[in-house]
Amino acid sequence: MGSTEKPLPPCWIETPCIRSAALSREAGCNIYLKLETLQPSASFKSRGIGHLMSRAVARNGSSKPIHFYCSSGGNAGLACATAAITLNRPTTICVPNSTSSTIVEKLRTLGAHVVVHGDHFAEADHFMREELMAKDANAVYVHPFDDAEVWEGHGTLVDELEKQMQGVGGYEGLVCSVGGGGMFTGIMQQLEKYGRLQGGSLSKRGIRILAMETNGAHSLNHSLENQKLSRLNGITSIATSLGATQVAERCFELASKPEVTSCVFSDAEAAMASVCFADDERMLVEPACGVSVAPAYNDTLAQLLFPELSTEDFSKLNVVIVLCGGSKATLQILEDYRETYGKDARVVKKFHARRLASEAKDAHIERID
Repeated sequence: MGSTEKPLPPCWIETPCIRSAALSREAGCNIYLKLETLQPSASFKSRGIGHLMSRAVARNGSSKPIHFYCSSGGNAGLACATAAITLNRPTTICVPNSTSSTIVEKLRTLGAHVVVHGDHFAEADHFMREELMAKDANAVYVHPFDDAEVWEGHGTLVDELEKQMQGVGGYEGLVCSVGGGGMFTGIMQQLEKYGRLQGGSLSKRGIRILAMETNGAHSLNHSLENQKLSRLNGITSIATSLGATQVAERCFELASKPEVTSCVFSDAEAAMASVCFADDERMLVEPACGVSVAPAYNDTLAQLLFPELSTEDFSKLNVVIVLCGGSKATLQILEDYRETYGKDARVVKKFHARRLASEAKDAHIERID
């Protein structure tokens, strides 16, 4: 007889991939946005963490009272809490003292038990495992990024892209943010399965990947510069969602491939890219996501990924930017960024030039009217 277990409800959705006219104009090629902002938790984390949690429930059966534990002061915790609702399981999220009250309140609204402990992720994680999980026989650990099942879940993003981009001739480049490296690892492993990693060759199947970080949260770039897995002394960037002082070892291995370019931008560039993007596309993203949008705004995308191509040849390419999402962006925060960084970043030069041109055009239209 077959299993009587009911299929588990999905913890993530297939997201659209749409062409952005505004970013295509700015970047000089065809820019497509993979809208992970639409995931149930508002970030890509729903894929990997939802996959891990679903697999845990499936392995143990519906009758086992699993309790999920995750240490995260941001998107991973929100993804865990959101998936726990879908799977009808309790969850405890352990966050460091630096976690904003807004995120804590969101987690509690989602029904998670929130424990605040330690000054950073490592301390919160250690306390959770040694003090909380050790006393719970039904505990299941949910790592934010360094787990094979998390990577497998994130790899579903590539499965979708392979179908979605067929109608426009495929894609030659992909841009994504890197924190601890969970999404990057999942993407790279799945690209490899599709035969997309061909030593950086722009063949029919080859693709190039741009791994983006902000200065002060650049743990991948730090390791690549040292040519060994290395740890930052701390996180000083405003892009706290990228706040892993050391990436997963598998992430470092894959980032060493010739298809990958590692790039670090300033907080100002990431923040102002988020501001520009909100103006252009009416979508709110935090700097951890904005840093992946920034190369389209500051004239660096072609130079970073395809330096050998002419402007004309570059204009024919399709590049996917993973809009990884996040829950820390608000209208007020973006206005604060505009005020704080509005005179500092390279991206601002184009930002102001575009606004001045737009204002001049509007004034001309008014005079005609």
